[in-house]
Amino acid sequence: VQLQAFGGGLVQTGGSLRLSCTYSGRTSRTYTMAWFRQVPGKEREFVAAVWRDTGRTYYADSVKGRCTISRDNAKDTLYLQVNGLKPEDTAVYYCAADARLIFSSISVSEQYDYWGPGTQVTVSS
Repeated sequence: VQLQAFGGGLVQTGGSLRLSCTYSGRTSRTYTMAWFRQVPGKEREFVAAVWRDTGRTYYADSVKGRCTISRDNAKDTLYLQVNGLKPEDTAVYYCAADARLIFSSISVSEQYDYWGPGTQVTVSS
């Protein structure tokens, strides 16, 4: 499984971004896919996930109401739409995938087997 995130950039507070993550290999509905983010010196933080098979979505409290995760299997692409960006959203954003994840571990980065290179999001105040 190969993942590649892109779409980051410099945005003003209150702006929006759509991050994309292309995937190849044996992904799609059989994999749970997620977005995490990380700032230097801190642990990787869960942002959102879309559960395999059902496509149900889950969000961290810090982004709930501002983010939408979606998956287009026809295009082999995972998206993260982020609105109302805040300076504290500044981070490197990573997409991740896993086929055997149990639900209770959906927000645990160590439980994901596949990761792509991150994309930097910087929100200016």
